[in-house]
Amino acid sequence: MAAKADFSPEEWKQLVEGPTIAGMIVLTSAGGGTFRETFALAHAWADARKQHGASQLLDELAAEKPAFDRHRYGSTQALHQEGLQGLGETAGLLRTKASSEDLAAYREFVIGVATKVAAAHKEDGQEVSPPEQAALDEIRARLEA
Repeated sequence: MAAKADFSPEEWKQLVEGPTIAGMIVLTSAGGGTFRETFALAHAWADARKQHGASQLLDELAAEKPAFDRHRYGSTQALHQEGLQGLGETAGLLRTKASSEDLAAYREFVIGVATKVAAAHKEDGQEVSPPEQAALDEIRARLEA
């Protein structure tokens, strides 16, 4: 089982930012985002803190403050493209430094955060809009590649 101490500060930052980046990709996929979706993103972290013990990596990750540098990406398109690339790189990092169980737990956490964001606000009468579902599918694919 991996822990924070197994990663450099930059690698740890990358791990911590992953769930938030995934949530922001979904939040912006259907035309911007709402207060409800932003609140759902924060709430997903709070929920993760309550689920201690499944993984030391996730326990330490959930103890961190959600991180997102909104100035890093110049546009929604850059967030989408670079964010997905970063998620793929994070999964690769976990494949080399962590167990398959840690990778699976991280993947589920990231997808769980993104799914909560997607379901937080109905768009066009749908709980998860087609653009949000497409973003979720892309996130899952990058984490599983």
